[in-house]
Amino acid sequence: MPHALRTHPLLVLGEEVADALDDGKPVVALESNVITHGLEYPHNVATAHKVEDAVRAGGAVPATIGVEKGRFLVGMTAADIERFGTTSGIPKVSSRDLPIILAKGGLGATTVASSLVAAELANIPFFASAGIGGVHRGAETSMDISSDLIQFTRSKVAVVCAGAKSILDLPLTLEFLETHCVPVISYKSDDFPAFYCVSSGLRSPHRLDDEATIARAVERHWALGQPGGLLITQPIRAEDAIDPHEVDAVMERAMLAAEHEGIRGNALTKYLMRAVDKATSGRSAKANMSVLIGTAELAGRLATAHALYRRETLPH
Repeated sequence: MPHALRTHPLLVLGEEVADALDDGKPVVALESNVITHGLEYPHNVATAHKVEDAVRAGGAVPATIGVEKGRFLVGMTAADIERFGTTSGIPKVSSRDLPIILAKGGLGATTVASSLVAAELANIPFFASAGIGGVHRGAETSMDISSDLIQFTRSKVAVVCAGAKSILDLPLTLEFLETHCVPVISYKSDDFPAFYCVSSGLRSPHRLDDEATIARAVERHWALGQPGGLLITQPIRAEDAIDPHEVDAVMERAMLAAEHEGIRGNALTKYLMRAVDKATSGRSAKANMSVLIGTAELAGRLATAHALYRRETLPH
């Protein structure tokens, strides 16, 4: 008898992912937006494989997620990754866009938010990303808040990341998460990290130093009947980090330039990120790779600890 997920109308599970889910083995979901809207080919494809390898190094099975022919591909094959990496014009699909893109039947690259929708459908409790979206600077008037934050309150998936980029309003991002009862745990760190930077300068609500305790916290959160997920952060390695004062100085100049040029909304994020890339002479690219690998490997370890906890405590 095929597993129910193997016949779900909106899911196409890779064989390795399906077998792992059937057997209660750890799986980590990954977004495909990194492939289509990140580096140029062939570096985008190579990076996707490195991230999957990092999940395996943590003891889990990677499940890179894309959209094709009206369904989610959960556990993209090497051929799928190559196709997404070499096809131009694949749209970035957030959770808001999913019904339309699925109905149209074309290709789509998942973001953090849409990947969480697919991961929950597939019963994958962990997702890894370099960094999350958040509350944008000036949101008091623009109302520009990432759909990532909203989706955290809806999808029962634990998100492992390196915090949020410092181009965002990080105090308001943490305030939003607190208001919406999303637990934030920093792994082996007292501070909330800021993607390229080890610390945002903000204290994290909670620090936990071992995978087993985090696994218990994840399970307790859902045992309480909470509808959404948790956010688990790990800072970038210190040797790969960029000084936060340097990033802040670049950001201040770039924000003034963007205002002068009338750049706002979705275009502002890309503008600011390019400004940081240019100002750091490529060091941000190295930092980005460090974050991608580090969070994927940690997610693999946490998913492994969580799968072990479930095997030991839940009725068979």
